[in-house]
Amino acid sequence: MTTTAPRLVNPLVLFEAALGGAPVMAVHLTHAAPVDVAAWTAEQDSVDEAIVALCEGPVLDVGCGPGRFAAALAARGVPALGIDVSRDAVRRARARGAVALRRAVEGPVPGEGRWGTVLLADGNIGIGGDPRSLLRRCRELARPGGLLLVEADPDPEMDVSGPLVLHAEDGRRSRPLPWARAGSLVLRAIADELGLVVAEEWELAGRVIMSLRS
Repeated sequence: MTTTAPRLVNPLVLFEAALGGAPVMAVHLTHAAPVDVAAWTAEQDSVDEAIVALCEGPVLDVGCGPGRFAAALAARGVPALGIDVSRDAVRRARARGAVALRRAVEGPVPGEGRWGTVLLADGNIGIGGDPRSLLRRCRELARPGGLLLVEADPDPEMDVSGPLVLHAEDGRRSRPLPWARAGSLVLRAIADELGLVVAEEWELAGRVIMSLRS
């Protein structure tokens, strides 16, 4: 008896399917969870509002998704730009009132070296599967003395990197996407290596936010 291997698609295809309401699971090594689109598209909660209040303009929201933070900053009159590799996410962010561009953080970004805050919320420290390289890049994007606001994994010792695969209910699977999870102790060590100063750390409703100075 032969079995048909799942059809592998671009991760963006399934990410955008999730944005459209399709159930999609994200499987990262031994951890599996639904893609939490509801949280990304909801109104700001008290933790989100606290994060927004910490931002110093202008703000670059890396991996902005449908624009929850970038739109909230714009509503406060804080100059902000969201970047995301998903065309649909950028469209949704703009519809929400955010300024957003389809960009990868690894590539050219407007205002390099002049951002007051570079924001990595909602687990986006995992982008690219290498938190060290990502924080180094964000330091380049921030102005001297600028702020990196990073949401860490709730487990302070979490330090895993490996392929993330999206699973759709119709049997489609994404090609592996490099992803990482990093807790505050791990990020403190990386910050020290990179010459970043850990200014503050908060635990708010089970979410851990770190403020790093370049």
